[in-house]
Amino acid sequence: MKRYEALAELIAADIRNGTIPAGSKLPSVRKLRAQHQVSASTVFEAYHRLEDRGLVRARERSGYFALGIKHDVFAMPKASSVTPQPAQVDISQLIFSILGAVQDRNILPLGSAFPSPKHFPLPRLAKSLASTARFIDPWETVASLPPGHLALRQQIALRYLGLGMPQAPENIIITNGALEALNLCLAAVAQPGDLIAIESPGFYAPLQAIERLKMRALEIPVCAKEGLDLDALEALLAQHPVKACWFMTSFQNPMGVSLSEEKKQRLVHMLSARQIPLIEDDVYGELYFGTRQPLPAKAFDTQGWVMHCSSFSKSLAPGYRIGWVSPGRFARQVEQLKLMTTLSASVPAQVAIADYLQTGAYDKHLRKLRHTLESQLVLILDAIRRHFPPTVRVSHPSGGYFVWLEFPSSFDTLRLHRQAAEQGISIAPGPIFSASRQFQNCMRLNFGGQWNEDFEVAMMSLGRLIAEQ
Repeated sequence: MKRYEALAELIAADIRNGTIPAGSKLPSVRKLRAQHQVSASTVFEAYHRLEDRGLVRARERSGYFALGIKHDVFAMPKASSVTPQPAQVDISQLIFSILGAVQDRNILPLGSAFPSPKHFPLPRLAKSLASTARFIDPWETVASLPPGHLALRQQIALRYLGLGMPQAPENIIITNGALEALNLCLAAVAQPGDLIAIESPGFYAPLQAIERLKMRALEIPVCAKEGLDLDALEALLAQHPVKACWFMTSFQNPMGVSLSEEKKQRLVHMLSARQIPLIEDDVYGELYFGTRQPLPAKAFDTQGWVMHCSSFSKSLAPGYRIGWVSPGRFARQVEQLKLMTTLSASVPAQVAIADYLQTGAYDKHLRKLRHTLESQLVLILDAIRRHFPPTVRVSHPSGGYFVWLEFPSSFDTLRLHRQAAEQGISIAPGPIFSASRQFQNCMRLNFGGQWNEDFEVAMMSLGRLIAEQ
């Protein structure tokens, strides 16, 4: 990391954690030069980078000032109060009816599960695709059957190694996005009728998979500040025959909250002691705001009970549908299921992404993407402050691109969804994040789109609709 980048990260961390409050004047160039023993150009470059990220603003003849939201502007959403009873899942029709609008280009996608594809280096990826496709060995269609293209698995293994958690390339299986990886893992360790522990609120993909496979769900409460309630999980494991757990431990969708590394370690030990597989959804792990990527729960797995799933769909190439899983002791079962279902992920897409990763450009792209998302978090929180009622509670994500909003208990976000859709705006209402359709007074908003005047107008319109309820 260059000196100006390191200095920018130090200042960004202080703004992020409230040490430098929003609106306060930052140290002068002269003071930072003396404090950090760097040149004036280094300080100016650091401030320029922070301006690009939307974290500081220069005022003529006055210096630089911190932007962002004061930590006491929004109260955090309350911890979820889930009724911990095993339940059959019947929610797909509700999810389909709500998410259908996201595919319409004329709809402002505040309810989408994806960032704007314009944030990704698609022309550079297309160059890799075009240059490598011409030279693909016809035998590669066979060689890339599960576990997948070797060069890509080697590149993914290098990224694991960079986190200090080596995974052998032969233990990594390439899939059609993380969603297939997660579904294969579930099918590998559980049968119809089995009980699966999931987060509540939690991503709706586990709900759909459990419903499709005729399993049952056990909802575990999630706190917007600390993540999954491990005490509740431990108590419920003693009461119910949980067959597997499906959790998102970093930048959880929809709340954006992460478990601390200490809690991830406790979670792994708790499940390993009971020989319960953990299906870990880690698609947002590289979209952190700060200086260090959080370790996944897989980093603490010494017995192979954690099945770590991720993909390039949220961080690099959404349309390529390339994901992977490091399934620990269940590698053979997952590989066989992959072979029995979809055979192989797209060979040209695997080869193209491997080629791109080998250039070393991915980390540079990720830094830019993380800075963009962090600056847009500032923008959406400021829009919520200006347009929404002061009673709203808002999560404080430190990565990813979702915020979770909680309104007074009488509020109906399903109704708001219908009203907003009529005005060309999508939101993700709370009930789609619960097997028991709870959280009717909550919603998820996506700040990963390309923020422009249309999004500002959409937030203003949402504010009016909220005020009318």
